[in-house]
Amino acid sequence: MDALGTIPSGDNGMEKQGSCLLLRYASQNSLDESSQKHIPRPGSKEKPPYRNHHHTHRAFDIINVMRKQNLLCDVTLVAESVEVPAHKMVLAACSPYFYAMFTSFEESKLERITLQGVDSQALQLLVDYVYSSEVHVTEDNVQVLLPAANLLQLTDVRDACCDFLQAQLHPTNCLGIRAFADLHGCLDLLTHGETYIEQHFPEVVECEEFLTLSHQQVSKLICSDRLTVPSEEKVFECVIGWVHHDLHTRQVYLAELMEHVRLPLMSQEYLVQRVEEEPLLKANLQCKDYLIEALKYHLLKGEQKVLFKTPRTKPRQPVGLPKVLLVVGGQAPKAIRSVECYDFKEERWYQVAEMPTRRCSVFLPTRAGLSVISGRVYAVGGFNGSLRVRTVDVYDPTLDQWTSCASMEARRSTLGVAVLGNCIYAVGGYDGASRQCLSSVESYNPETDTWCSISEMSARRSGAGVGVLEGTLYAVGGHDGPLVRKSVESYNPDSKSWNPVADMSFCRRNAGVVAMNGVLYVVGGDDGSSNLASVEVYSPKTDSWTMLPSSMSIGRSYAGVCIIDKPM
Repeated sequence: MDALGTIPSGDNGMEKQGSCLLLRYASQNSLDESSQKHIPRPGSKEKPPYRNHHHTHRAFDIINVMRKQNLLCDVTLVAESVEVPAHKMVLAACSPYFYAMFTSFEESKLERITLQGVDSQALQLLVDYVYSSEVHVTEDNVQVLLPAANLLQLTDVRDACCDFLQAQLHPTNCLGIRAFADLHGCLDLLTHGETYIEQHFPEVVECEEFLTLSHQQVSKLICSDRLTVPSEEKVFECVIGWVHHDLHTRQVYLAELMEHVRLPLMSQEYLVQRVEEEPLLKANLQCKDYLIEALKYHLLKGEQKVLFKTPRTKPRQPVGLPKVLLVVGGQAPKAIRSVECYDFKEERWYQVAEMPTRRCSVFLPTRAGLSVISGRVYAVGGFNGSLRVRTVDVYDPTLDQWTSCASMEARRSTLGVAVLGNCIYAVGGYDGASRQCLSSVESYNPETDTWCSISEMSARRSGAGVGVLEGTLYAVGGHDGPLVRKSVESYNPDSKSWNPVADMSFCRRNAGVVAMNGVLYVVGGDDGSSNLASVEVYSPKTDSWTMLPSSMSIGRSYAGVCIIDKPM
């Protein structure tokens, strides 16, 4: 540029222009190089690589469209004359079966492969799944889909089929589903099926499927210790019914099956009136021996009966459904209708349907204790409106009848009652005559219909919570006049002595007590001034108490507590 500010023309001008361009390009090149250099900055973090999370899904969508249009497909699968085009690479990536086929066997060179024993509908569904990751399992296709998924090693689909069948378990189909799971090696489904059958045995044996079982299958089922039955009579009746279904063929298996029916656990009346009179048993010497064994067992008393052990005297120990703690009614401060349920797994309380009427536990207004032995309900002591009583009444639900049995030595109301070793224990209480709470304890043997005094507790306790855990009796809290206790003591029937255990965190009387899974739950109660909503848990292994993570929605005493199966 000259003094007048004009731009020179000609070569000189072009030279300068070229020089400018070169400088610009050089500058750009320098920028490009510098941009590629990593210049660390203090405190800075390296940015992760960009990732498109939809890429794989979109790519498979396009590959699936190409498959349906038979584009770039390099193999055709054939099942029952139905042809399904596909890509070897995709099949091998999703199935170990196809991976081995296309990398190690002769089929890797073939463009057309026939799959023997694979249902054509199942093959189409499984190839669709390989490309789309979706499959709809239904009642119509599950029986062909599961075996095909098993064969082609598509384990996710097999598991989905097993989950579907598990959700469909019902007394009318559980035997068939169990056999199906066994046939195809679905171990989890097999285990669930067997557990379901054991838990629903009374309903299962009423269905047609049960009558089609072989004698080996019936034998395996009824020999299980985990069978859930209301009484052993149900097992006996199902065996007789199964034999009668095809008497000519099945009568020969009667003794083999009766070996697993626990006749000694039946009532003596049923043995005499029903079992002994069954024509099938009268004609079978081995079955007569089993009946004689059962009648002999009923003639034994006390320790003799305990020592008489055969496979048929062992009580069944069913594995139940997941459990929940149910707390019913109580005082808060008046009788209430509220019912709450604690889910042990979720560690939370739920409100469930209220009772139709307000109600607190059997301790009020009768203040009696209640216990159950061999299906009979014992009402122990209590208050008749004017006196504390020592009488005991027993209810037989099969006869719908109340009768009286031997009375206690002491009058007792607001006592604690529990069953330990087939005996009833009446713990503490209030006699109304001495105007003192009681430390005395009595034990009732239903075999001899007698009460006897045992060692006294170290403290007087009325309104004590009583529970049994692993062969030990626990007396929890209670009160002696205005003094509400937090102390706890345990009774060992072998040493015949009471021993103190760790104190609870809070003073409690009139609390509910229940045992499960090796620990003792003490629910609510009152501390002398207010009702409690908290729950304490005692572990005998550590001799310590902990608080349940959450409390009930309302404080309550005199509540009924029990452990029940969680509704499914």
